[in-house]
Amino acid sequence: MLKLPNSCRRLLFPNNKTSKKQQNLNNFLFRTSSAVFELNRGCLLRTNCSMALQFEILGRFNRARAARLTLPHYVCQTPLFMPVGTQGTIKGLTNTQLEEIGCQIILGNTYHLELRPTSELIDEFGGLHKFMNWPRAMLTDSGGFQMVSLLHLADITENGVTFQSPVDGKPMLLTPEESIQIQNRIGADIIMALDDVVKTTITGPRIEEAMHRTLRWIDRCIAAHKRPHEQNLFGIVQGGLDPVLRDLCVRGLVDRDLPGYAIGGLAGGEDKDSFWRVVAQCTAALPENKPRYVMGVGYPLDIVVCSALGADMYDCVYPTRTARFGTALVPEGVLKLKHQAMTSDTRPIDPTCECMVCKNYTRAYIHCLVTKDAMGSQLVSYHNLFYMMKLSRNLHSSIVEGRFPEFVCEFLQKMFPKGNVPEWVCNAMEVAGIDISSCCSSFLSQESNITDIRESREDDPALVYRAKEDAGADISSCCSSFLSQQSNISDITEDGPEMVCRAEDVRVDTSFCS
Repeated sequence: MLKLPNSCRRLLFPNNKTSKKQQNLNNFLFRTSSAVFELNRGCLLRTNCSMALQFEILGRFNRARAARLTLPHYVCQTPLFMPVGTQGTIKGLTNTQLEEIGCQIILGNTYHLELRPTSELIDEFGGLHKFMNWPRAMLTDSGGFQMVSLLHLADITENGVTFQSPVDGKPMLLTPEESIQIQNRIGADIIMALDDVVKTTITGPRIEEAMHRTLRWIDRCIAAHKRPHEQNLFGIVQGGLDPVLRDLCVRGLVDRDLPGYAIGGLAGGEDKDSFWRVVAQCTAALPENKPRYVMGVGYPLDIVVCSALGADMYDCVYPTRTARFGTALVPEGVLKLKHQAMTSDTRPIDPTCECMVCKNYTRAYIHCLVTKDAMGSQLVSYHNLFYMMKLSRNLHSSIVEGRFPEFVCEFLQKMFPKGNVPEWVCNAMEVAGIDISSCCSSFLSQESNITDIRESREDDPALVYRAKEDAGADISSCCSSFLSQQSNISDITEDGPEMVCRAEDVRVDTSFCS
């Protein structure tokens, strides 16, 4: 049975007084117009609401979906992760390398690109694609995130955001109209509406003010958008952690019938239980036939959970930023390559990885580089982005091939071999309809978690951290082997591999352990 979005129902049945025969006819016409249609679970959904975007769902498992996203410069597969190239470059990687690892979309920052080299110069070169010689798809943000990250430089009013330029100190007014004009000149496949961004940790009337202002600004963005057949304008759902405000914002944006929608205002310090619930609420309310983009999400575990809940697109600086600190992504968590234990380790970063770095270099070699040479961060960045692209491909193929629950369980078993999957992940997967009981033990008490950490010894002589944000206990007593280089060497020579810190269920800063 065809289920029409409310906005489309209002167009077809404005007075809700049509006969059954008329409704059937309208439904038939609606289907054949290729605007939005759904035959049954697991089949194709398509939207032609914008000539610049086509979204076809190729497979699904409950809320999770795998799709083909056709953009002016590239045909993408979702779920997908987008590396962040703030000023038209992914730090340390060439465009050829990005293509090699399967990068589909890269993200540029409107605020920084306008400051330097300026959108006018980019436009003179034929847009950012030609300026940076990138043949695939691009997305530019609106500059709104700088309201949070550069708040000490910004003044937010109904007119827009006045920034103090970090380059020369001069004031720069960014209005919804100006943001869209800049992005029209830059020429990305997907452009973002300017929204009023506030941290999710803030409560009170400011959250409601930002949500309503975001809805007012989207109309100004739509009116200012001069290239709707070449660029896709996405709206951003705001509302903090308030489900009522989130619902109001979703409804308001869906009524505008945009090519796609983003879930904003997350990954800013909120607890994980609140994080997944906002994602679940928004993905359930957003149209089935449009792409859904969760902004600022880059932890592999978060991406798997959000994909299970029905999200399609993600971006974050995390994989490349953490690489510059010598941290590599591995199936078990992360690997600290600056750690002294890496000095004589002849293995690759990840023995199961097929990237150029893991095929050609040892941990010991990269350890020497990350402590002294920029090449180290470049190699780790390459590996980390390869890992993220492979994760995206695996998510897509597992959904299309009908083995998504098995993929999720395998992913969680590698990351949590003792079965201590965080409770928020278990709750999210239950809502997503994914049975992960095979990879979960009963929720461990804080005491048993500490015991497990203290007794854990593995073959990998690397300090592995996992999601230390999701914590609750002090594990300093079991990290004593890391307090000095001397004790590290003692652990390796006397006991073999040193302890592995598994901080998934422990809210504590383990940085002192390294």
